[in-house]
Amino acid sequence: MARRGDTIELAVLGLLHEGPMHGYELRKRLNLMLGWGRVLSYGSLYPALKKMLRANLITEVADTTTPVTRRPRITYEVTEAGNDHFQRLMSEVGPTAWEDDNFDIRFAFFSSTDMEIRLRVLEGRRSRLQERLARVQGELERTQAEVNRYAAELQRHGVESVEREVRWLSELIRAERDDESATPSTTQAATQPAAPRATTND
Repeated sequence: MARRGDTIELAVLGLLHEGPMHGYELRKRLNLMLGWGRVLSYGSLYPALKKMLRANLITEVADTTTPVTRRPRITYEVTEAGNDHFQRLMSEVGPTAWEDDNFDIRFAFFSSTDMEIRLRVLEGRRSRLQERLARVQGELERTQAEVNRYAAELQRHGVESVEREVRWLSELIRAERDDESATPSTTQAATQPAAPRATTND
């Protein structure tokens, strides 16, 4: 299971991969990405940033335009080592890639990965949810007669939520495969005869 610090690290590297940001902007973007149920405090963000600074994954630049009477604002930028580390993390395919927390972050930065990796992560996530769905459905059938209607309704809601995500993932996988079949490979493109050039008669 991925640690929360690892999830924050991946998200920070992904956001800074898009461009430099102040701490306030980073926290705002991270909270939008993580969702309302996982609000990130400065008490969690800044220790993660300090750890990344020590590892040379990011660097900080003081804003020279800040008035001398105020504390200079710090802008965070990703380093070359940080970019390499981000690419390595995004290319990993395994159970941590489709866990609840990590999958959301990975999905947000899918544009930084190739199609094969995207498909493997989507398929892994779908398999994980299908296993969860089978387990929850079995529990629902066993406990429906034993619990009150509100507890049963909550269980049904959980089943429906997982079913919706499985359908969504199946649609994404289908779209990725359609794109893959519609895009000729480099080898195919190289062996295709050149299209005849249009000619005009004078």
